[in-house]
Amino acid sequence: MRYKTKNSRKVLAAVLGLMMTGLAGVCGLAEEPAFLPISEVQEGMRGYAKTVVHGREISTFDVEVLGVMKDRGATGGDLVLVRVSGPVIDETNGIAQGMSGSPVYIGGKLLGAVAYGFPQSGGRIGMVTPISDMLSLWTMEDQRDSSFLPAPSNDLVPIETPLMASGYTPEAMDYLSKKMEDFHMTPYAAADAGSDDFAYPLEAGGAVAASLVSGDLKLGAVGTVTYVDGDRMVAFGHPFMSRGSSGYFMHNSYILAVVPSQNLPFKLGTVGAEIGTVDQDRGAGISGRSGTVPAFTALHASVTDTDRKVENDLDVRMIRDESLLPTLSATSVYNAVSRVMDRRGEGSVEIDYTLYPEDPKQQTFSRKNLYWSASDIAERSVDELYNVVRLLAQNRFEDYPLRSIQVDMHVTKERRTAQLLDATATPMIVSPGDPIFIRVRLEPYRGKVFYKDLTFTVPKDQPLGEMILEVRGGGVVPLPYLIQQQKYNLTDEILERLRTYKDLKDLQDKLMKEDQNNQVVVEILDPEVSMIAKDEEKSSDVKIQNRKNPEKPDYLKGKDSEEETTKEREAAVSRVETGYVIYGDGQFTFQVMAPADRDRALQKMKANREDQNKMRLEMKNKEKEAMQNTDKSAENTKPAGNAEI
Repeated sequence: MRYKTKNSRKVLAAVLGLMMTGLAGVCGLAEEPAFLPISEVQEGMRGYAKTVVHGREISTFDVEVLGVMKDRGATGGDLVLVRVSGPVIDETNGIAQGMSGSPVYIGGKLLGAVAYGFPQSGGRIGMVTPISDMLSLWTMEDQRDSSFLPAPSNDLVPIETPLMASGYTPEAMDYLSKKMEDFHMTPYAAADAGSDDFAYPLEAGGAVAASLVSGDLKLGAVGTVTYVDGDRMVAFGHPFMSRGSSGYFMHNSYILAVVPSQNLPFKLGTVGAEIGTVDQDRGAGISGRSGTVPAFTALHASVTDTDRKVENDLDVRMIRDESLLPTLSATSVYNAVSRVMDRRGEGSVEIDYTLYPEDPKQQTFSRKNLYWSASDIAERSVDELYNVVRLLAQNRFEDYPLRSIQVDMHVTKERRTAQLLDATATPMIVSPGDPIFIRVRLEPYRGKVFYKDLTFTVPKDQPLGEMILEVRGGGVVPLPYLIQQQKYNLTDEILERLRTYKDLKDLQDKLMKEDQNNQVVVEILDPEVSMIAKDEEKSSDVKIQNRKNPEKPDYLKGKDSEEETTKEREAAVSRVETGYVIYGDGQFTFQVMAPADRDRALQKMKANREDQNKMRLEMKNKEKEAMQNTDKSAENTKPAGNAEI
């Protein structure tokens, strides 16, 4: 079985069709009204406002001016205090969310847009943003910024623009709601209207949507158009997300109903046909231009449920916003996983994803991994994608706009985990540059024991003396590091901030080389690395101390450059992939000697007929379990576990 997806090319074709047929002229068919300056507004003036409460039909309600509120707007301008009434207001039980932007006319002249309300006013008192402030959006410089604008006075509340979501499963809606809390927005599930594929010209009082996601999924805020001039429009009368110069998709909207609410009623509407770009999002409202297409990041996700042999392909386009893109990417992929699984709960997922930059000179990012979750594999499956997109999109070095994201996932209910039981290594006496041969024994969950072989090369600059090798699953934090992390309360966020990168390429390279959960990893457990504060009395002074550059043995001095030894040092790790998420870890202790001393020691061992070439590593997971409970270990990207011998 294969789910069919909507052809997103229809959206682009609709936009281009509007451009070809001269949408600008169509939008400006109605006779343009004169504007009423704020200086001429007087108490007692009466007029009307326009909005849509069902479908696309524009209705009117009565407006009475109560006065002018000086310097109360979001940008420091004036607001007009009004009382609203009439059958439409009675039907909606007051000003509803989605009415923001409703144009107000006094004596046939356009005053501005209904935009703010008073708490506990019963929805009959509102504030109007003057049209002169809104039209200033058309003259803003076209430069992108994400600075948040000052909010209006505390006693004024913007009439929220409800966030409509279509195409999302119920599980994905729950996940989306949780993620959008960071942006103080609540999405509502909305159905599609039969005419949503057709583009309609905008008109004052009509519904419009500013969208963050378009395609197989749609996610956008629904409000009311205030004024249209040719191919340009202004709406809302207050900010949507205060992004300044923005790049939202602009859509038609069909109002399905006005939904009652204990707080504020809201319009339930669709995010319909894409018709242009919302290019400004500021204190006085939003502005947009019809017949244009904003810059976007395309996402294609292919998800296969290997148990049910069901595949789901998802194609969406997301606004190119650094702070929003991680959330939009993760929630879109979550929806694809949720839809193909058609259930909640445990499972394993293989993920393989690639991020393609807009600039071909920048490096493409690719990575794969394997995850297991005992509670919600859909959410677990997108955690890494969210974090990687966030790190790259918001990196401190240079812009990294993404042209597209490609995700391929295979999910199963089967628990694909394995425990590292023990390991053997030979030889135990080595010199810098020597290979060490390691065999690990692993036991899958309810499966048969199997083995994996690795070769680890002792770094050429390794100091003489003891060398501890850590053998672990790719997602396991070595116990000595974990002890210090917990002792000094070092959160993952703090540890991430302490990591240093030279530039964007260095960041990408290190992220791509990060251990995978399905790998067995062998690396040096460096006693020079610590997570300890300089002064234990000052917890704020916590830092990671990097490994000191060791002095080379005499026989190696002058044989290679500093750059070569740095490469050797970075390569002092060995990995092998498995088909399981690997848990468990432990350590070997080796003696590093000069070649002549090594040879004498090995000969002595042979003479004494002592088989000391091989040592068995026993895993004692109880020590690990004492630090973290089983559930947390199963869910953590780097499950804790360790024992020393």
